[in-house]
Amino acid sequence: MRIRNRLPWIFFISRRFAKVDSRGRAAASGVLASLGIGAGVAVLIVIISVMNGFQAGYIRSVMEISSFHIRAVQNQDQPQQNEDELLRQIKETPGVLSAVPMYEAQTLAVGKNGRQRSALIRGVPWDMMESDKGFAEQITVSSGFFDIQDEMTCVLGNTLARGLNVRPGDEINLLALSGGEETDLFSGDRKLKVTGIFSCGYADINSSFIFMSLETAGKMLGVDSAHFYGIKLVNSEDDQRCVAVLKNNIPGVDFESWRSYNRSFFGALKIEKNVLMMLSFLIFVVVGVNIFNSMRRMVYEHHEETAVLSALGAQKKEVQLVFLLQGLTTGLYGAVPGLFAGLAICARMKDVFVLFSSLAYKFQYFFYMIFNPQAVYSLRSNSVFLYYAKLPAVVVFSEVASITLFGIVASLAASWFASRNALKLSVAEVLHDE
Repeated sequence: MRIRNRLPWIFFISRRFAKVDSRGRAAASGVLASLGIGAGVAVLIVIISVMNGFQAGYIRSVMEISSFHIRAVQNQDQPQQNEDELLRQIKETPGVLSAVPMYEAQTLAVGKNGRQRSALIRGVPWDMMESDKGFAEQITVSSGFFDIQDEMTCVLGNTLARGLNVRPGDEINLLALSGGEETDLFSGDRKLKVTGIFSCGYADINSSFIFMSLETAGKMLGVDSAHFYGIKLVNSEDDQRCVAVLKNNIPGVDFESWRSYNRSFFGALKIEKNVLMMLSFLIFVVVGVNIFNSMRRMVYEHHEETAVLSALGAQKKEVQLVFLLQGLTTGLYGAVPGLFAGLAICARMKDVFVLFSSLAYKFQYFFYMIFNPQAVYSLRSNSVFLYYAKLPAVVVFSEVASITLFGIVASLAASWFASRNALKLSVAEVLHDE
């Protein structure tokens, strides 16, 4: 109550100190501190938003193409259920969008000139692109067609196709193949015709996946080899509930959600993001040290005024609050503009990176023309900037709020540490020095 009653004069003194320090070195330190906080907030918001978009693309591709929302495998120790009846029970479960049978096996593929690459066979329904909207959204056919209706045809990831040196119309041979007892592990006559080449947002899928029809996969692997069911949900975040319901309604079948199936992958993404945030927060540490030194100088320069305030009855906490208000002002002047700047950059992310790419190209072109004009025709735009321009910036409110508050708290903490000894000198000591 005492502090509340004295807030008017505390605000008055804080404004007077700010006005006195609006020129010279103190003003420059305050402006630099605010600029540092603003830059830190804007940079962190942009970095985290780009990282969110980057990871969201990975996660979406993995869920829609590789792991699906839920994987179901019949327990070999239990009586095997009829496949049609099992699919019917799964599809009738509330929250389930679709369920399809699949095959999966490891292979060693051989392309032109004897080039070999390890790959993952995925047997899917031949009309997967039409029946699964999420799958079709993540797959981009860069060459040929996603046509696996005919037997012994396949579609490859673009990186795998490049490694095998094949294109649509060429043939690949599956030299070695994992599978059960009825699968011929080594063979020289398992030839598949490549009908298309695809790409997606996850490099591992591009470099390893071979899609073929269920009929082709069953012919090569055997009907009981690596057979599982891919389940898509109306809401992928509802996986835990759906797994519990499916396990309760359909005994003898093991259900695994995308979270647990990709646990190591998502864990690595989370660690990467946390480390990046920790490194980025060092910006605020540097700015906090600058504010601390600036505030200590301010406290020392105003030691006469603080001693007089103490003589007039002001308590230490009240005097310290005067300087805390200075730190709060510095933090707000930096964090709020930094917040809006970061959000504006995220909203125009594509334009920003295209601008960076253009500036980098012009900068290189200038020096090429001066030092090596003959090589200027080999100059190309920076592909990294153009790649980043394609990434969506995913802004999460809780993260943006945390970054902004941290910028303000860093300024307040530095001001608090610097002003702890605001009343170290008494009035008598001040008069003695004079």
